[in-house]
Amino acid sequence: MKTRITELFGIQHPIIQGGMHYVGFAELAAAVSNAGGLGLITGLTQKTPELLAKEIARCHEMTDKPFGVNLTFLPTFSAPPYPEYIAAIAEGGIRVVETAGRSPEAHMPALKAAGIKVIHKCTSVRHALKAEAIGCDAVSVDGFECGGHPGEDDLPNMILLPRAAEELRIPFVASGGMADGRSLVAALALGADGMNMGTRFIATQEAPVHENVKQAIVKASELDTRLVMRPLRNTERVLNNAGVERILQIEREKGAALQIADVYDQVAGVYPRVMVEGEMDAGAWSCGMVAGLIRDVPTVKQLIDRIMDQAHGLITARLAGMLAA
Repeated sequence: MKTRITELFGIQHPIIQGGMHYVGFAELAAAVSNAGGLGLITGLTQKTPELLAKEIARCHEMTDKPFGVNLTFLPTFSAPPYPEYIAAIAEGGIRVVETAGRSPEAHMPALKAAGIKVIHKCTSVRHALKAEAIGCDAVSVDGFECGGHPGEDDLPNMILLPRAAEELRIPFVASGGMADGRSLVAALALGADGMNMGTRFIATQEAPVHENVKQAIVKASELDTRLVMRPLRNTERVLNNAGVERILQIEREKGAALQIADVYDQVAGVYPRVMVEGEMDAGAWSCGMVAGLIRDVPTVKQLIDRIMDQAHGLITARLAGMLAA
């Protein structure tokens, strides 16, 4: 399948693996790229730029296909050394970076000087237009369904994607609710040039996370996510568990007086306990509503092949068959 995204990134299929904390390691990124998509290493999961450089080198040993790195610019208690991370990315021969969170504008000169293509995650048309204006090559448009941070506008992809198509000149992919060939065809029909999948890629054999995490996603329904930190305007969609219920209880008790310190222990440092140790009630971890469409743990290649087969079938048979002769 050829779209503006496959052409831009030199990939076979218009499928991108989103950057996910303590999930986007070399094993998963290489598997996605080898299967024809674009795999991403999650930059800030690596505690130092030097460790990121080693992870990039490890991924190069696993694939000769294009892969990228995710860099998230979110409010943190101590800002990471972003220039050093960007230097490690450039020196590692990476030519695609997915940015997320705050605007990457301050870092665009360094990224562009290194010949890196930038795809920025956005949760609104206005942010997507700003990304286009500052020189991003593409955007990932995240609907309210997505795991992680859906923004504060609460717009689902059925509205957000066609609005983005009306306004943007650069290519964009759909993110949030993406799981299969139906998702891909729907995204293309709504104006996107491909799709970004996060939660669906966690439930694959190559995802380097605890089996408890994969099975929790498989068992979850579309009703099992919750929104936390909404009063702080830092909303995150997470899979419900005992730790999440504690956060919601604190939010109810504190009301308008809620501060990040009140829930810090339930959201900071949780990912190693969940993803590595399999403590499913440790606290909040990102998961999309798409969990309701995930029922197995295939290999990445099986998943991507299945998606593309289903997409081709939908386009050439079901949809084409609806056209009057």
